[in-house]
Amino acid sequence: MSKLQDLRALRNTLSKDAQELNGKYAAGVAMPEADAKKLDEILAKVEAVDVDLAREKRMAELQLETPEAQQAAALNAATRTPGAHSGENKALKAFLAGGISNLSPEDRNVMMARQTPEIRNAMSTSTTTEGGYTTALEYQRSLETMMKAYGGMRSVATAIRTGSGITMNFPKSDPTAEVGEIVGQNTAVTGLDTTFGNITLDVYKYSSKKIALPFELIQDSFIDIEAYIQSVLAMRLGRIQNTHFTVGTGTGQPNGLLTASSVGKTGTTGQTLSVIYDDLVDLEHSLDPAYRNQAGVGYMMNDASLKVIRKIKDAQNRPIFVPGYEANAMINGGAPDTIMGRPITINQDMPVMAANAKSILFGQFSKYTIRDVMDLTLFRMTDSAFTLLGQVGFVAFLRTGGNLIDAGGATRYYANSAT
Repeated sequence: MSKLQDLRALRNTLSKDAQELNGKYAAGVAMPEADAKKLDEILAKVEAVDVDLAREKRMAELQLETPEAQQAAALNAATRTPGAHSGENKALKAFLAGGISNLSPEDRNVMMARQTPEIRNAMSTSTTTEGGYTTALEYQRSLETMMKAYGGMRSVATAIRTGSGITMNFPKSDPTAEVGEIVGQNTAVTGLDTTFGNITLDVYKYSSKKIALPFELIQDSFIDIEAYIQSVLAMRLGRIQNTHFTVGTGTGQPNGLLTASSVGKTGTTGQTLSVIYDDLVDLEHSLDPAYRNQAGVGYMMNDASLKVIRKIKDAQNRPIFVPGYEANAMINGGAPDTIMGRPITINQDMPVMAANAKSILFGQFSKYTIRDVMDLTLFRMTDSAFTLLGQVGFVAFLRTGGNLIDAGGATRYYANSAT
C-alpha cells in the first residue's frame, strides 16, 4: 500500500478505538480519569496521524496546481488502468477520439432511437466545430460523483435536474409568529393575513475552459480519452461550482449556502480565532427544534476551523470531537467524524477563522437545492487555432445554479468576533 493508504488504515483503527471508548458513557456522565486519559492519548495519536495525512494530501495537491501537472495527473489516471473505466459510453468515446465521422452506424442508430445522448451542430459562424455531444446520464452521474470530492456541497445538498433553464419560483412564508385567538359570542374575528415572499432558483452557464490535446495522445490507443476528459471536467467544474454554492453572492452567480444563512451566534470579544463549547451549544439552539431534531443536521466548516474545535471539551471533560473511520474489509459500517454527535462536512470554501468571519455553519444542508439543466454538453473543436498546433480542442458546458429553498431558517452560522 502507499503511504497515504497506510495512514488512513492507521487512522481508522485509532478512530474506532476512540469511538468505542467514548460510547461507553452516556451523555452527562463523567468519564473516569483513567479512561479520559486513555481517550486523550488516542486522540493525540489521531491528531498526529491527521497532520501526516494533511501533509501527504498537500504534497499531492501541489503536484496538481500547475496546468502541466494537472494534465499529467489526468493522463496518469487515464493510462494507468484503462480497462477499469466506464464501458457505458461507447459512442462518447468514439466521438471524443474521432468526432462525428468516427461514430459507427450502430451508435448513430442507438442515438436516434434513444434521442440521448444526441449530436447537435454548433450554431456559430466564428468557430468551426464537429458539434456538441450531450452526454449519457450514467456519464453525468459519474461526473457528479467525482465533483463531490472538490468541496462537499454536492454531497449534502439536494440535487434536481430540469428540462429547461427558466427561472423557478418558490413561494415562502414564515408563520411562526402567527397565532389564533379566543372570541366571544357574536364577536367578529380579527383579520391576520400571511405575508408571502419569493425565492428564485436561477441557473448559470459554466464552462470547463478549453482543453487542448495533441493528435498523438488522441490517436494512440493506450489513453482512455473519456477518463482523461472526465478527470479534467470534475476538477475545473467542481471547484468553481463548490465556491459559488458555498459563498456565491447571488448576483451573476448562484446564491451560496453561507450567503443565504443568518447568524446564529457571534463570538465574544477576543474570539477572532476561536470558538468555545458554549458558542456551539448556542449555535445549535439558534435553530428551531423542527429543524434541529431532523436527521441529517450537521456542521460545515473549513478544515482549519475543525482543528480549533478538536481541542474543546465539554463539562464532563470529554472531547466534543469524536473521530470517525471509513468502512473497509476490516471494519464494517464505518462512522463519520462528529461534533457533539453531529456529522461534519469539510468544505475548504468556508472562511477560516478571522475577525468577523462566518466560519461555522450548522443546520439542515439538504434545504440547499442544486439545479442542473439537462445534461453536460461537450464540444470537440477542430478549427485552425488548434489544427495548426497539431491539437484537438474540447470544451464542456453545464448549466447549473443553487439557492437555499427555505423560509424558516434551516441553517445558522457562527461568526467570529470583530476584535
